[in-house]
Amino acid sequence: MTSSRRTVLAGLASAAFVPAKIYARSSTTLRQALDAATATDPDEALRLLAPFDAHALQPGDRLDLTTARAGLAIDAAIARSAFGRTGRSPYRVTPTTGAWKAARPEQARIDADTAAILTDAAVGIILPRLSLDRTVDALRSAPANPAIDRQIAALESLRDTAPSAPGFGRFKGGTDWYALQLQRSLGTMTPAYAERRLLVELNRLHARAKHLFDEIGASRGTVAARYAKLWQDERFLYPDTSAGRAEAIGDMNRMLATARDKIPSAFGKVPSWCLNASARALSPREITTGRGGYREVPTPSRPGAYVVDLKDIRRRPRWTLRSVVAHELLPGHMIQLGLEGATPPHPLRIEYASSFVEGWGIYAEQLAEKAGAYADPYDALGHTHWLLFRVARALVDLGIHLHGWSIEQARARLTEWQGQPAYFAPFDSELARIPLEPGTRVAEAMAWLAIADNSRNTWATSYHRSLLLAGRKRV
Repeated sequence: MTSSRRTVLAGLASAAFVPAKIYARSSTTLRQALDAATATDPDEALRLLAPFDAHALQPGDRLDLTTARAGLAIDAAIARSAFGRTGRSPYRVTPTTGAWKAARPEQARIDADTAAILTDAAVGIILPRLSLDRTVDALRSAPANPAIDRQIAALESLRDTAPSAPGFGRFKGGTDWYALQLQRSLGTMTPAYAERRLLVELNRLHARAKHLFDEIGASRGTVAARYAKLWQDERFLYPDTSAGRAEAIGDMNRMLATARDKIPSAFGKVPSWCLNASARALSPREITTGRGGYREVPTPSRPGAYVVDLKDIRRRPRWTLRSVVAHELLPGHMIQLGLEGATPPHPLRIEYASSFVEGWGIYAEQLAEKAGAYADPYDALGHTHWLLFRVARALVDLGIHLHGWSIEQARARLTEWQGQPAYFAPFDSELARIPLEPGTRVAEAMAWLAIADNSRNTWATSYHRSLLLAGRKRV
């Protein structure tokens, strides 16, 4: 963190969790400047924000300003690079992004995307072949639209020149662009440092898993093989029935009640509405429509919830759920997003500190460990596997984009490191997303590790307040 941000955090450390009373809305002048900055190019946006003195602002406004400046400076550098495109992905259109995905797709906007695809191709920015084929398949599944037909034709015209392997290291200047992308949503950090830190954590987690497996009498085979076997242990699997799903939800809410009792020791006084949350299952209608799990963030007038995807309940052993409760409910997203919602950050801060949210959720799993949540070695193995999942996909992100790994090589590493995929992130799904979102998985994992590493040298309650008051921040 910068020295000015440390000053902000130190000032917040002694405050109670009452954000609605402490922080006023952003001043009209600053808010107008931030809104204008959103609508222009990064260099002009930085000029618009230059007159403001961060030290004269309330903490929330100060974070809006300093975060916007930091992110816009990165975007200005990206805009001057060979790629030129700012945002979370250099690709204009993918299976999940582009004007074609709008609720009411407009032909003019889709055609603008198509023109941009061809402009990008002229400087070598073309979807990897597998991603291009998936994008075309997705476009063909959309409602009939002449502009989408034109977009399909443009993408198909690029197929012969599309790279056969994913990754940005193959582009001229690609490694520099990747480094900027990592800093865009995180803060000052190099890919080389991130990789070293992630490998240290991978080794620590594998050693921890081996110890836990030995403790339960499963001492043979690799960590991956032992996890694969444990996943099939009928003692921990819920029946694929309504009663089985109800049992899983009941278990999660009992875990949540225990977690709720531990909150004061880590945070001090927290608004009661932040703790007013529960787990519940997807409704039959949501299951029919294919909806996945989602959050409902608590407010002073509405309880929060984590709505759990239990469609394939046989892939959710009981020992994997305690970490889910910590991450999604308490002390995870319900507190962090609940407090943030009381004094919402400007959209620019949301954009340029995006990795903090998942970073906090992962750190919350470790907070639960400190509170004794994983005293049972099976629960501890579940916790360890969730962390392995975060580390493994971050290392695969680096492997694909900086080391030229093929999809097959990346899948082999995920299998070697994790054994089993996380419930909501099958290997194929992750390997379809990572090539299109360079640096995202690394930023999320490193946000967690930065929070965890800093927590070792500070008083826990004040540290957690400083992290959560005034909302997300770059780390």
